[in-house]
Amino acid sequence: MPDDTRPADVDVQTFRRGPAQTRVTIVSTGARGRPFVLIAGIGVAASYFEFLAPLLAEHGDVYALDLPGFAGVPASGEEPTAAFFADQVEGVIAHHQLENPVLLGHSMGTQVVVEVLARRSDLSHAVLVSPVVDEDEASAFAQAVRFVQSTARESLHIAVMAVSAYLLCGFLYFAEVLPHMLRYRISNRIALVDARLLLIRGEYDRPSPRRLHSRLVARARNARRWEIEGAAHSIVNGHAVGVARLVQRHVDDDLPARGRVPAAEAKVPPARHTDLRMILDAIASRFAEWLSALRHDEDGVERAKARHARLLWRAYVPRR
Repeated sequence: MPDDTRPADVDVQTFRRGPAQTRVTIVSTGARGRPFVLIAGIGVAASYFEFLAPLLAEHGDVYALDLPGFAGVPASGEEPTAAFFADQVEGVIAHHQLENPVLLGHSMGTQVVVEVLARRSDLSHAVLVSPVVDEDEASAFAQAVRFVQSTARESLHIAVMAVSAYLLCGFLYFAEVLPHMLRYRISNRIALVDARLLLIRGEYDRPSPRRLHSRLVARARNARRWEIEGAAHSIVNGHAVGVARLVQRHVDDDLPARGRVPAAEAKVPPARHTDLRMILDAIASRFAEWLSALRHDEDGVERAKARHARLLWRAYVPRR
């Protein structure tokens, strides 16, 4: 983990496009590299990127999105298709005047990224982490089985984050989005993408199998594929160190076409400094963020996110 001299700055803004709202969490360390735009999967929140965002922010500002209907952001009433979500991502890029940002999607977020890239040729690099859905198993039952298989290898921390995010999303909206996710043919749309792509999966990522990655790479115009050993579907959290390194090497065009990263080199390491009070403070900050999102209190969300970022910084940086 980086030896920062200060914690990253966290700013939370709301982008509005017609009746739709998108929460934008901006993480910045003052680095002047290309910006990153992060899009999470179905039902989950930008808080999934709690480790990945500050690592990427060492190279450029990070814009982590909570799309309409997710993480306490109100649903817009429009059809929640990949195209609709792509509209919001493009709106954020234009609103913040981001020049050639690096798009990174996880799970269903990869569909949104591909949809954005299929429309425009001005974006040069993107990352698809755990892309879905495998067309051979495009049913709700099959995907549920695969997610359960993958979840068995996830940490309790990931499980708690997922459950809290799904509660904010709500069953009805999740059920409204799911059919669109299952019907989206990422294998077809990826053929329209000009950007250089990096595909990443975990060794035990059942919803994003190797055969899907093989199909996507074969149909893409320019794609690399890498795998992280020991990881499952929520690779952007527990194995954020490996993901961040692969992303930066991809952006620098310093990455072979395929390879594997050992788990020991990819996992988020244990905190350098922690105690019971810090653990309780971290839990309290996450609960405060969840409660603020439930109440649509964006100022409260920002305060809680900034507090959590400071706690992570205190836990990981060396004491001087």
